[in-house]
Amino acid sequence: MEYVLTGIKVFIFLSIINVWFFRFNKATTWRGGSAKSMKEEFEVYGLSETLMYLVGALKVISAILILASIWFPSLTIPAAGTMAVLMAGAISMHVKVQDPIKRSFPAFSFLVLSVVLIFAG
Repeated sequence: MEYVLTGIKVFIFLSIINVWFFRFNKATTWRGGSAKSMKEEFEVYGLSETLMYLVGALKVISAILILASIWFPSLTIPAAGTMAVLMAGAISMHVKVQDPIKRSFPAFSFLVLSVVLIFAG
C-alpha cells in the first residue's frame, strides 16, 4: 500500500506542476467554458487574476507538500486536505458555468486521490 500512496503523491505533484507551469497558457480539453488559457478560465468563472495566482500558489504549495510528505508523513493530511478543498472549489466552478461533466474529471480525480491520502494518512 505504501507504494500506491507514494505513486499517488508523485502523480498529484507532477500533474499540478504540469498544469500551473507548462500548460498555464495552453488550451486543454478540461478548461472551463471556451477558455484557451488559465487566465481566460478564471475570467469564465468570474474570478480575478489575483485569485487565480492565489489559487495557483496554494495548489503548487500543496502539491510540493504532498510530495514532501513521502519523507515527512505528518504533512500528508494538511496538504491533501488543502488540495481536496481546492479541487472541490474547481468542481463547483465547472458546475457554476454549466460545463459538461467531463470537464470536471481532473478536479474530481484529484479530489478523490486527496481524500484517499487523508484517510490513509
